[in-house]
Amino acid sequence: MHSPFPALPTANMRRYLAVAALFTVFVLSCADEFAGGSNIRRRKPPATSLCAELIRPAGYPCTEHIAETKDGYLIGLQRVSARSVSIRRSTGQPVLLLHGLMMSGDAWFLDSPNESLGFILADHGFDVWAGSVRGTRWSRGHVFLSDKDKEFWDWSWQELALYDLPGMASYISNVTNSKIFLVGHSQGTIMSLAAFTQPDIVSMIEAAALLSPISYLDHITAKFALKLVKLHIDEAFLTLGMHELNLKSNLLTWLLDMVCDEFINCGDLLTSITGKNCCFNRSRVDFYLDYEPHPTSTKNFNHLFQMIRHGTFKKYDYGIWKNLNLYGQRTPPNFDLSKIPKSLPLWMAYGGNDALADVTDFRHMLQELQCKPELLYLEDYGHIDFLLSVRSKEDIYDKMIEFFRSQREFSSSK
Repeated sequence: MHSPFPALPTANMRRYLAVAALFTVFVLSCADEFAGGSNIRRRKPPATSLCAELIRPAGYPCTEHIAETKDGYLIGLQRVSARSVSIRRSTGQPVLLLHGLMMSGDAWFLDSPNESLGFILADHGFDVWAGSVRGTRWSRGHVFLSDKDKEFWDWSWQELALYDLPGMASYISNVTNSKIFLVGHSQGTIMSLAAFTQPDIVSMIEAAALLSPISYLDHITAKFALKLVKLHIDEAFLTLGMHELNLKSNLLTWLLDMVCDEFINCGDLLTSITGKNCCFNRSRVDFYLDYEPHPTSTKNFNHLFQMIRHGTFKKYDYGIWKNLNLYGQRTPPNFDLSKIPKSLPLWMAYGGNDALADVTDFRHMLQELQCKPELLYLEDYGHIDFLLSVRSKEDIYDKMIEFFRSQREFSSSK
């Protein structure tokens, strides 16, 4: 039988796949400083709803909602209110939280109520909505496709930006009769920046706060990630017919354990990918792994790797002929950041140790924007710190809330 992947030696196939799977989980599962493969075990996924599993047990009222996208995906949303009855009586403007790659809405509630942004916003009187993009465990539905169908996984962050984000925002706006504040981290910022170039989407947004903002990826400093991009591991997965990347599957769990046991010292791998995280809570790794990582599509990774290879912030590149058919041009069109309106208030926090949202790429993005975002620079922060730092409330979230309150006061005074 001929190998389906002739560009790589068959003898090396297992190693390449194992390394790729390991890269995937360590970039985005928020685990840190593993000691070998022993901590990388298949966790039992939460059996019920996110509200029941993680939010109500912390003492917060929570209701489950489903938004339908224009292309038929059923997106899970959790609406979270403050613990205090008096605060709940005067619930403020809705805030949509958009998670990173291979994470979901649970990412905003993984630490204590004093450290998790979802809880903190609720206790400050905001109407909190946590969204989980298609393919994650809280958003596995479609109006006619099954998640067993390869067509279910035919998407990248492009569809998340143009369908999932507006589907969530429209649902929330209809329920609350209000424009929304938006918070994104990592992939959530890629989605947001792309979506904000579309007038019909940005019209629903009052203001946005972006943590570790990403648009361009051509100056990332993560050596391990760059090696995998050079190996075209993403294309290998697609060639092998792997449409879903689910790192809680038996196969990929075995690959993860094998690569830690046989090929790589996993002790400091997260640092080599995301940058040195100053304030990550190592003691909670096992708990994080009960919820993370979530599945994503192979096509999504392929799109991200295209951005790294070509230094672009474009739609998905299908090749010349399909590009001509879909886009009317040989190469995919840019998401033009200059089209984000000057009138949209933006607040951005970025870090000096972030190996994924590199400062050079961040400045490139700023040069293309018409507006002038409010900026917060934290020199010692890595990529994961913006979500799971033990200092995040004082370092980041208090300042973000100040920004949102100033926008609310400004809107009220008009």
